[in-house]
Amino acid sequence: MSAMPIHPLLMLPAAIGAGLVRLLAPVGAFTRFALAVVGWTVASPGTWLNRRHISPPLFTVGVASIPVVATTGMFIGMILALEGFNQFDAIGLADRMGGIINSSVVKQIGPVLAAVMVAGRVGGALAAELGTMRVTEQLDAMRAMSVDPVRNLVVPRFVACLIMTPILTMYSNALGVWGAWAVLTGIFGVNSADYWYYTGLVVHWWDPFAGIVKSVFFGAAIGLVACWRGFTCGAGASGVGRAATSAFVTSFIAIIVLNLVLASFLNEMYYFLFPTGVKSVLG
Repeated sequence: MSAMPIHPLLMLPAAIGAGLVRLLAPVGAFTRFALAVVGWTVASPGTWLNRRHISPPLFTVGVASIPVVATTGMFIGMILALEGFNQFDAIGLADRMGGIINSSVVKQIGPVLAAVMVAGRVGGALAAELGTMRVTEQLDAMRAMSVDPVRNLVVPRFVACLIMTPILTMYSNALGVWGAWAVLTGIFGVNSADYWYYTGLVVHWWDPFAGIVKSVFFGAAIGLVACWRGFTCGAGASGVGRAATSAFVTSFIAIIVLNLVLASFLNEMYYFLFPTGVKSVLG
């Protein structure tokens, strides 16, 4: 006796359910991976406090990224000063540009661009390194020897991104501030004292603090995404290449989304703590 055919409409819920499972399965797997990384970071600090384990990723993420982050930060400050001078000079506010530019640099532009540079230079490299280890079965060999690759490979790299991204952000912010100062005072003749006065008037301590808080989350996202892409890369050289590209793209999207969420949260927190705000540079 043959089975009765299933009506197409009855197959629709099953198809939708299967599609949702395929869509959400990677999210669940990444969440488990992220929780494992955070868990090992907190439960086993000896893994990443060991200088032999933490020094190489600190150098790779931090010291080796200084040139690109420094160049980006300085030129962003210079470009903002160069592009904005004519507009502000037309309304008589050229001497107040220091506060406007530097508030944007330390709170928004600096942290985001520093994180993007780290994601581009480091994220792809981490994904390619771990992806190569996966393709050559080194990760499987570690598991066979009862060595957890997440604990021994991912945690030091994650901690390095968590530590060095805020430091690189501060470095980028400082160079952006000085780059804008060099253009405004050296090329357009803005008084240096006015530049620093309005910078101090407008840039509240909360602004660089908010930028540093963001950079911590950006660094965590870069470390987790890059290592996850490496751990789940496809076979062969093409799989490693796709993992490296995907690590940067996914990290970039994560940075943008986190920036929106954190900007909203930190702004609400600021006006809760300081209801009167700060003095306007325009008034």
